[in-house]
Order: sequence, then C-alpha cells, then structure tokens
Amino acid sequence: MPDRIARKTGASAPVGVFDSGVGGLTVLRALAGALPAEDFVYLGDTARLPYGTKSPESIRRYALQAASLLAARGVKCLVVACNTASAVALEDLAREFAPLPVLGVVEPGARAAARASRSGRIGVIGTQSAVASGAYQAAIRAARPGAEVVARACPLFVPLAEEGWTDPSDEVVRLVARRYLAPLAASRIDTLVLGCTHYPLLGEAIAAELPGVALVDSAGAIAGEVRERLGAVPGPGGAHRFYVTDTPERFLAVAGRFLGRPVPSAEHVDV
Repeated sequence: MPDRIARKTGASAPVGVFDSGVGGLTVLRALAGALPAEDFVYLGDTARLPYGTKSPESIRRYALQAASLLAARGVKCLVVACNTASAVALEDLAREFAPLPVLGVVEPGARAAARASRSGRIGVIGTQSAVASGAYQAAIRAARPGAEVVARACPLFVPLAEEGWTDPSDEVVRLVARRYLAPLAASRIDTLVLGCTHYPLLGEAIAAELPGVALVDSAGAIAGEVRERLGAVPGPGGAHRFYVTDTPERFLAVAGRFLGRPVPSAEHVDV
C-alpha cells in the first residue's frame, strides 16, 4: 500500500465523502466504523441523482463539481463513495485535485472479490453507467488474471432500497431480484460484487437468489484501505457534517436507513 497520508494540522482535517445521493452513507457507515475518531464531511448531490443513468460527460462534470466543494472545505482525503463516479471519473478527479488523495470504491471492491472467489467466476451488479464503463470488469481481471466476469445492471434495486422495500419475503422484491439475478445464477459465479452503494440494503434478497455465492460490499473494502492509509486516530468519536444539493427533507427521511442511525440535519449547498 502507498505511504500513509500526511495530515493537515494533525487529525483536525476531515475526510470528504461524496455520492449522488444517500447510497454513499453505507460507505460512510463503514468508514466511521473503521475510523471512529475521524471527522467526516459528506456531500449528497441529490439535485442531480442518479448518476447511474447519466452520460459519462455529465458524470465527470458532476463529480468534479462535488469534489471541488469538499476540497474547499479543507478535506485531507477524498473518498468517492459513488460506484458510478468511481468507475467513470476517478482518473479525472485524481488529476484535478492532486496531491489530494482521491480514493474510489471500484478497485478495493474488485480486489476483495478477486481474493474471495474460489473459481475465478465473479459477478458484478451495478448501475447502467458503472456496468457499461467496464471499470469493475477491468479491475477484477487486473487483480486476478484469467477471471471470468459477468456484469449486469440492476437499476430497480435503487428505488427499492430508498423505499425501504428490502425484505426478501416481499413478492415485489423477490421477483425483481430473480429477474435480474437469474442469468448470474446460470453462469455459476461463486462471488458477486455489490457495485452500487444501495445494494447492501438488499443483501438478504440477493443472497436468497444466489445461494452459496459470496457477496462483496465495496463499502467494507474501501473502509479497510482508507484506514490503512490514514492510520487509526486516538480520541473520542469524530464529528460528521452533511451537505446536500437539493432540499434536505427527502435526504433526512431516508438517510437513517443507509447510515444505521438518524441524521439530525443536513445543509443545502450549491455546487
């Protein structure tokens, strides 16, 4: 791994995290669990979600604008919690904000899947843009040459997660999951990357359709890598600030489902 990141004013500079909406809170949850004393600043670009259906040009533009807002707040490290933005815009972000470290979720998730797979047959599910970019497929093959990778877009998983329709016994959830995942089951994968930050909420429903398949959540993988880079910081629990680009009400109504605890407030910002 690269050398640990040099800190600005000790542990006082926050870690910046952004996503197109609430899904990135699953990544923030993992990061806060791995680095409980760190301060975090989270931006949900809720005025322009979802990124997953946008053109690559729009995704790059939105990601650069979101990152600019966080960089202006003095973050010491930028975590691109959005799988789509990581797949499409990570190189642009790293180049634009160097020497600020910019970390995406695709490569950590790909490395975790490569390690977890016994057979080398690995599935990826994600947004349309993330799957079409080929980023996960390339990263998995780089981590495990010869791997067979099957990728499938599952766009309806996002609204199901946001509506709280995640119970595997729910007929709608079960039928949607079966429709998306049946081709992956037929391909005899033994490992599946949940390549969208919403998908862990549907983990039980996904697992029910793919018995015996190991599910890899990129949130846990990126949290481990950020902890290794930053090192653990002693002290009390860090502060978390939340920003959104649309009105906060919808974000606050569903955020607790993704973060695992209520989010008391979020501030509207323009990017």
